Amino acid sequence: MALDSQMKNIIEQVRKANAPELFQLTPDQAREEYAKRVKKLSSQETIFKFEDRDIRVGNSDIKIRIYWPKALAIDEKLPVLLFFHGGGYVIGDLNTHDSVCRILANLADLIVVSVDYRLAPEYKFPVAVEDCFAALNWVKENGSMIGADTSRLAVGGDSAGGNLAAVTSILARDNGFQNIRFQLLVYPATAPEPETPSHYQFSEGFLLTRRLVTWFYKHYLRSRSDTKDFRYAPLISDDLSQLPSSLIITAGHDPLRDEGVEYAKKLIEFGNDVRVINYNGMAHGFYLMSGAVCKAMDALEESANALKNELKK
Repeated sequence: MALDSQMKNIIEQVRKANAPELFQLTPDQAREEYAKRVKKLSSQETIFKFEDRDIRVGNSDIKIRIYWPKALAIDEKLPVLLFFHGGGYVIGDLNTHDSVCRILANLADLIVVSVDYRLAPEYKFPVAVEDCFAALNWVKENGSMIGADTSRLAVGGDSAGGNLAAVTSILARDNGFQNIRFQLLVYPATAPEPETPSHYQFSEGFLLTRRLVTWFYKHYLRSRSDTKDFRYAPLISDDLSQLPSSLIITAGHDPLRDEGVEYAKKLIEFGNDVRVINYNGMAHGFYLMSGAVCKAMDALEESANALKNELKK
């Protein structure tokens, strides 16, 4: 299917701007450039309240941002979504995904806890995984303090964040924590190598290029042996049973499309409840473009409806 006209226009604007590719920049420069691009395309969303906090992970602190969609009555508890931002484990932060978290909190009527896990190359694999799992434990132990009903918990994220959400679900199961009811995986990275047909079909010209993917992985991985670890590539896990219900969102013109679909198929093979929605005319990153792309808001509304339906059970 052809590119959506709004997405085509954005890609054309990027081409005409003739800005450097992110992989041509230092990680710090790429973070700044990515933040500028996201800000131009995201929508402005008001929220009842948000708050940044520091939580302890080992000998370090990481930030989380908590969003409340409304004032809570005495003893009222809301479901909670633990959200991990995308950006190839190298770029992205609480601010780049602020609009998405606000929209999901408002539409799904839940608390969102967004995690500012430590980035590569300063902190290589598996630090991001460890940070995200520590954030899950923080929510588990402190949920009542923020008005969260931790018996109704979801994890979610886009791209690298989708990977971290998938891995967190597996680790939670393996550690006996059964309260994750739902995982929202938006064009998740799941495979050990960028070798699916979509990686080659959309290697250039669709925002996320093959060269940028390999640049991310080069910064994130300690060595090639990390690609054999399911915490890097959940698709290679030999046990995907008893995992939460999933909504997997893919984009039709995305290098990561096929590995998202393959992960869905493997989850189903292990007996899990999975729904896949492919936004045919979209490219990677569209989920953050609600200020410019109608299908982005469609995907956010679909996500919120799934969260409401799964967490009300």
